Amino acid sequence: MGNTANTVTPGSTVAADDTTASGTTASGTAAAAAGSVSAHPVRKARIALIGTGGRSEMYIRAIFGKHSDTAELVAFSDVNPGRVEFYQKLIQELGAPGPVAAFDPADLTAFIRANDIDRVVVTTPDYTHADYIVEGLEAGADVVVEKPLTIDAEGCRRITKAVEETGRNVVVTFNYRYSPRNSALKEIIQSGVIGKVTSIDFSWVLDTVHGADYFRRWHREKKNSGGLLIHKASHHFDLVNWWIDDVPERVFASGGLKFYGDTNAAERGLGPRPERGTVDTEVRDPFALDLREDERLKALFLDNEHYDGYRRDQDVFTAGITIEDNLALVVDYQGGPVLSYSLNAHSPWEGYRVAVNGTEGRAELEVVERAAVVHSTDKKTVVDPSATPVDEDDAVRRNGERLVVQRHWEAAYEVPIVNGEGGHGGGDELLLSDLFNGPGEDPLGRPSGYLDGLRSVSVGIAGNASLESGLPVRIADLGLGADLRRAARPAARSASTGPASTRAQ
Repeated sequence: MGNTANTVTPGSTVAADDTTASGTTASGTAAAAAGSVSAHPVRKARIALIGTGGRSEMYIRAIFGKHSDTAELVAFSDVNPGRVEFYQKLIQELGAPGPVAAFDPADLTAFIRANDIDRVVVTTPDYTHADYIVEGLEAGADVVVEKPLTIDAEGCRRITKAVEETGRNVVVTFNYRYSPRNSALKEIIQSGVIGKVTSIDFSWVLDTVHGADYFRRWHREKKNSGGLLIHKASHHFDLVNWWIDDVPERVFASGGLKFYGDTNAAERGLGPRPERGTVDTEVRDPFALDLREDERLKALFLDNEHYDGYRRDQDVFTAGITIEDNLALVVDYQGGPVLSYSLNAHSPWEGYRVAVNGTEGRAELEVVERAAVVHSTDKKTVVDPSATPVDEDDAVRRNGERLVVQRHWEAAYEVPIVNGEGGHGGGDELLLSDLFNGPGEDPLGRPSGYLDGLRSVSVGIAGNASLESGLPVRIADLGLGADLRRAARPAARSASTGPASTRAQ
């Protein structure tokens, strides 16, 4: 890429770290093996990361932090050399002895093969996922990819074919599974306390900070993100699939762009607006994002616009938005349950409510991640309150979470939820441990593979098709390249006593 002295050409190699997890060198281990030491050396996983936007930081910090004994970052790559430089500086702050290699994304295959890469971490825009996943697999590496797996049926088919032909592994990082509150609901359902699941009512609201952000960035065009049904809701559909251990079969969707965009702005009489939020003006616009107010966003995006022209702060009421901000779906599942789902991206508060109805009772989870947007500097820069919790002073709606279970003919009771440290109630730390140390025995089955990724995006892909046709769409008719159905499972066991264990998993 020509941005750093350590940029690697396709045919060159980067030396492997010969130090094992225990600190022994390869030669030292060989000598020890000839004597009385029986410990087996653990080779660090050699990782190449592609995509140095906001999501990559979690993985970079993990590799240079808690998981430095099991993984090493061999190189990273991006089409924008300025963002590569941003992370070169970060790893120095994290204690790296020097910069890591950088390579052109077009040279991914050559780099993997020349440098013995074990795993590629993909944190690029959604429309590129299928290309990089397939290329990584065919070059001989396993792949870790941020959700969504991909954005359309063709991408699903290509990934499925590559997995079958290479035998390599794809992991989709569904960190919401690891959030203690979501794990607690899974445990309740799995215990059989509410009996066999019959229906789910799931409503997610994004506020006018977090929700608006999808209409500033590349996500605002459906060709890039698949819309919120793919980019955002694939998290939510995966939660439902995992909570009830079932597979979606048919989807009917309705929705549209009701709030953001130039047409809606004109109807509400908003008048002329700047094309972006980073402008000098005396008028304070609550929907504008001034990148100069956030050092990280400024360094990652504003300072690097001259490389690729990408604007992170587009006005949410301009033309060119092709995704929906209000959505409602009905999803039929293989085992019989029906999901009623809704998403709103311009709510005054942020969070979600889910109710799971069963043959013996009902479980209700309510989560408030940000009680109100009252236009303070703190709340403006914290875009996603689920990843970075914020403190609120609201007497009516309070930040927090509550899981309530009520069986037929009994009084309701609340199930305690124990959170850990870090993003998503400590869930991110648990996810990273599974990624870099390998998943152990997990009675909740949180580690996810590419079939889970396919099942989650299948709802959004079918939903988009339903939005276009006005008709229900059967997922089997999409031709995703794999049979997503599951074999018949035993019925949920009945439980007549109190709550299941909800310890932090």
